[in-house]
Amino acid sequence: MEKTVTYLEMTSRLELKPGRVVPSMGLWREDGLSALARSVQARVGAAYGWRSSTRSDQEWQELARAHPHRQYWLIKLAGETVGIAALEPQPGGVVEIRTFGLLPEYVGQGLGGRALTLALQQAWATEPLDAEIVRRVWLNTNSKDHPSALLNYQRRGLRIYRTEVEE
Repeated sequence: MEKTVTYLEMTSRLELKPGRVVPSMGLWREDGLSALARSVQARVGAAYGWRSSTRSDQEWQELARAHPHRQYWLIKLAGETVGIAALEPQPGGVVEIRTFGLLPEYVGQGLGGRALTLALQQAWATEPLDAEIVRRVWLNTNSKDHPSALLNYQRRGLRIYRTEVEE
């Protein structure tokens, strides 16, 4: 079955169009190998067929070794975990949002715009690997992700720069 992969980017933090404010929503840094980060990522991705939803302990360990700069941020609402964002600084002042999503029980409650705003703000605030400042934030989504994902990304100011069809 084929899927369409859409790549989006933002090349200035001034392009960010914040979602509505959700009081008491914030980000909390979490170790990517923690049981909590892994379970949240697995639960978020299960409905969309993400590989992270079925990774073994050994695969998580290998991922951590292969991507030592990847950061995991729990999305919290009044102290409750509602989602996760994973950010990865890359060469040239680039940060990729590798993972973003809400737990199933929080989808459809109007939280995605604010959660993405926080993830994008954190991406822009991430220490770059080999540059003075972050110059670009990017991510990809696909036609198997939540139906509102692409629209949310565009509403926050991310622009499509490439689309591919994969088998």
